[in-house]
Amino acid sequence: MSRRYSDDHFDAEGINGVESMRAPSEKLPAEEKRHVRKVGRPQRQNMFTEFANLFKETFFADDPFRTFKDQPRSKKFVLGLEAVFPILQWGREYSLAKFKSDVIAGITIASLCIPQDIAYAKLANLPPQHGLYTSFVPPLIYAFMGSSRDIAIGPVAVVSLLIGSLVQNEYDPKKDPEDYLRLTLTATFFAGITQAALGCLRLGFLTDFLSHAATVGFMGGAAITIMLQQLKGFLGIQNFTKKPDIVSVMRSVFGSIHHGWNWQTIVIGSSFLVFLLVAKHIGKKNKKLFWIAAIAPLTSVILSTILVYITHAEKHGVQIVQHIDKGINPSSVNQLFLSGPNLIKGFRIGVVVGVIALTEAIAIGRAFAAVKDYPIDGNREMIALGTMNIVGSMTSCYVATGSFSRSAVNHMAGCQTAFSNIVMSIIVLLTLELVTPLFKYLPNAILAAIIISAVAGLIDVEAAIVIWKIDKFDFIACMGAFFGVVFDSVEIGLLIAVCISFAKILLQVTRPRTALLGNLPGTTIYRNIQQYPEATKVPSILIIRVDSSIYFSNSNYVRERILRWLTDEDELNKKMSLPRIPFLIIDMSPVVDIDTSGIHALEDLYKSLQKRDVQLAVANPGPIVTEKFHASKFVDLIGEDNMFLTVGDAVCECSPRTEEP
Repeated sequence: MSRRYSDDHFDAEGINGVESMRAPSEKLPAEEKRHVRKVGRPQRQNMFTEFANLFKETFFADDPFRTFKDQPRSKKFVLGLEAVFPILQWGREYSLAKFKSDVIAGITIASLCIPQDIAYAKLANLPPQHGLYTSFVPPLIYAFMGSSRDIAIGPVAVVSLLIGSLVQNEYDPKKDPEDYLRLTLTATFFAGITQAALGCLRLGFLTDFLSHAATVGFMGGAAITIMLQQLKGFLGIQNFTKKPDIVSVMRSVFGSIHHGWNWQTIVIGSSFLVFLLVAKHIGKKNKKLFWIAAIAPLTSVILSTILVYITHAEKHGVQIVQHIDKGINPSSVNQLFLSGPNLIKGFRIGVVVGVIALTEAIAIGRAFAAVKDYPIDGNREMIALGTMNIVGSMTSCYVATGSFSRSAVNHMAGCQTAFSNIVMSIIVLLTLELVTPLFKYLPNAILAAIIISAVAGLIDVEAAIVIWKIDKFDFIACMGAFFGVVFDSVEIGLLIAVCISFAKILLQVTRPRTALLGNLPGTTIYRNIQQYPEATKVPSILIIRVDSSIYFSNSNYVRERILRWLTDEDELNKKMSLPRIPFLIIDMSPVVDIDTSGIHALEDLYKSLQKRDVQLAVANPGPIVTEKFHASKFVDLIGEDNMFLTVGDAVCECSPRTEEP
């Protein structure tokens, strides 16, 4: 009797290792040979069921509707509201202790975000109040719709630089500030549309195509570019290049060394930059003193503003903010470009910026969710982020996302829920209504120092070293993105990162690994002889494992590579005066799928082997592969007796044949 093969199948070689310790070349009695396990044909699914399962695993792998099963309509309605507004779920369990923790965390991140918002708006070439607007409306919406407890929402350095550089290619922020702002708001609208659409269509997995290595390089390059851009405010230079690459910036900096630098600005900027970096270092060394790093930017703003006001440093060439509009976000619905060529420009910029902002936010949310061990719904996050940016574009905000520095402070301050974002928004509201006139004498050098200290942490040298040790191709992607951003532009660096990541995928798909297997002495376990030098080749039998699915993109390579293995072994045997190999076994345990081209390649392989008088055997094909073998009549071609459950079975079946006279 034969043992059936099922989806929850056994280890391809481990079964034989447990049940049998017979040497592979030992001859079996005739009656025992009949009990060699064969591959069972799985129950065939109809086309609709197969497509439905594929669709479910692609778009609904997390089974989001499981909580709705067997629930009354009223309960389903409540669950539906909670799915859209998670605040209704955690709000029922809210307590005074959580409220106190969230208030403290909200106040702490507000002290950090207010000076950063003003600085990041400058980075995006926008009036400073738009940075504050972006930390008022979007965090409120996210608090109701987001599923992360730790993310702090607002403008971030990389996104500010990206949207600033892309919009600047279309309009000059100084010569045409109105159209520049309108295009920025339009890009924000389409960034939100992109994010919400990805969430609703459950296409969030598309963001995974930007690999971790490429992200590390991109972020590091963006950090360098951002810091270089701050040299204008840090040194007090009036005429500065608009190009972001390091060569143009350095030429602009050193070209104005004799007539453009302002020593008072340099002293102010350097002094407070040292203060910020020391505070940040103290916060890292002692987690209990995180609040020192959190309040350092606001402290710098207050002290530098007072210093400039008292000394009238603005009369000595120190550039100041001068004016920030007072009041809450004005409506900007009528400012969006919803027709004409600017609509296309806004859409193109919005898609790019939206995906980058989404990738950063999801990565931050997952990181902190893993620390606290609570679930986070990626698609729900996308809908929340998209909604807040759509509404934000209509209320004078530019693209907002999760900030790593603020989220880290929020986490260390003991936040319990997203209510900390609401507290932060209220404080930003009070700032817009009451405090903005006091920022008139805020020096630009302080904003530059705040940005430099904030983005320095994005340069992750340790991660790059780890990437080099693990995967050299990943390191190429990392460095390609890094140098693309530093020596050209943010968009070119991003393009290089995506292209190299796709190139890696194509290389892995088109050139899958194959391995020559040998027998571990004393067992019927077969492993890669490169990984296990003690594994020995089976006399007269060549065992090859294909470590990938076989598709049209790699089918010819797989066939040619197997034939090359066989040719190499035959040549080696010839040198050792041994006979040619009569049996070839393909271990297909890693092959989870195969297409028509793959089956044709195996048929061609079988025909080539027949000409060489070599018998082909297949071991451990999965259920999908087995079904396709039967549907294509490949089983009839090679013979069902040449399909085996394990490599051990195939060797036991083939070995006696080599000994028969």
